[in-house]
Amino acid sequence: MEFVRITSVVTLCFGLLATAGSSLAQEAASKASKQQDDIPKSISESVSGPLQFAEGSFLGIAEAMPEDKYGFIPTVGKFDDARSFGEQVKHVACAQFAFFNEFEGKKPPDDCERGGHDPAKTKAELVKYLKDSFDYGNRVLATLTSKNALDRVEGRYAGPNTKLGISVIAVFHMTDHYGQLVEYLRMNGIVPPASRQKSD
Repeated sequence: MEFVRITSVVTLCFGLLATAGSSLAQEAASKASKQQDDIPKSISESVSGPLQFAEGSFLGIAEAMPEDKYGFIPTVGKFDDARSFGEQVKHVACAQFAFFNEFEGKKPPDDCERGGHDPAKTKAELVKYLKDSFDYGNRVLATLTSKNALDRVEGRYAGPNTKLGISVIAVFHMTDHYGQLVEYLRMNGIVPPASRQKSD
């Protein structure tokens, strides 16, 4: 009788272990499948993921800065000829148009160093200009393929280059200015939205 009881307990334990093992295996397979789905399927997706992440972060700081601080330029340190917060937002928007105009073989805007000739001045206008530049860049980037990635791109903004190269420059350029504007925000006592989310 004791032998039967021990055998039943051992059988039950093996059954539970097998069920748990099967469940863990299914969970691992599901996780691996999800990670596989997260991998970009094309060259344009490989660049658009980082670009859209950078756009979201940059838009977050543009929206976080109060309108009365859009003219802010740091005064402590070496900031001679530095752009104001608003000028940097306008510069990034103009540059996005410029990079992707060159990608398409079009003439880019002039004077993106100071934001180009777009009339945007208020915070609302600058944020709209920024969003429009992101929408445009993403539409153009969706046309990047393995066949045209190394096509030559000409122009004064990061040219000569390739379509892939100028797309990568668009990501780099935005993240460079994001880093600068994070400091502008913090100098005004504002924690950047991305940092707030991490600390919550």
